[in-house]
Amino acid sequence: MIRTARRHAAGLIAALTLFPVVLHAGTAQAAGVDPQAEKLLKASTDFLAAQKRFSVDTRSTLEVVLESGQKLQFDHAVRATMRRPNKLRAERVGDLIDQVFYYDGKSLTLYNPGAKFYATVAAPGTLEEMLDYAREKLDIVAPAGDLLYRNAFEILMTDVTDGFIVGKAAIEGARCVHLAFRAPHVDWQIWIEDGKRPLPRKLVITSRDVVNAPQFTTVMTKWKLAPKVSQRLFEFRPPKGAKKVEFLPLVGETQSR
Repeated sequence: MIRTARRHAAGLIAALTLFPVVLHAGTAQAAGVDPQAEKLLKASTDFLAAQKRFSVDTRSTLEVVLESGQKLQFDHAVRATMRRPNKLRAERVGDLIDQVFYYDGKSLTLYNPGAKFYATVAAPGTLEEMLDYAREKLDIVAPAGDLLYRNAFEILMTDVTDGFIVGKAAIEGARCVHLAFRAPHVDWQIWIEDGKRPLPRKLVITSRDVVNAPQFTTVMTKWKLAPKVSQRLFEFRPPKGAKKVEFLPLVGETQSR
């Protein structure tokens, strides 16, 4: 999510075509990464990586800045189910998207229920490899993003220069610890559930190198660990009348052929 925040708008459009703590102004924060903030983040990512399967609902808001400087917001909701090492399904509905994402360990399929269009491509055999392939070859940012990787901590902390604990908070009734981090081009915040289940509950990414610093926000609810899921949930079977289309190649990929 951190490394792909600036590509969310393009990814969504491409898919279509187929209790708070207040910081006083001027409060100084020590430079560098607070080891306790780092420890809390690692505990969360390690906990999620250890889950063999889970489901989660998310509500996300993407800000887009027009040439005039005016900001627009686009919302979408996702219901995602994952089973390691190589299964993922996500139903995504929102202002820019109406899509079901299937990955069964062999293929990746995007289906648009409204238009009854779908595109399928052979995919690598692990979740992490598939996510890399989808991002690099198809320009598709998969639901739940970087948090799905087993090495999510390393990905999130890449190039991070500062990090600290903001304080306690509540997200959707869940008591959380609020952390803030900074990298060369982005600021990001994460709210982690306090207690035995250190699940991520909210994430905000601010793109500092884009005019007016647009944000991407996602709130994660209805976590279910070890839900009962069958293989069929991840397999796409074209409904009657569905039309197959091809993924649009990236510009660089087209030119290299």
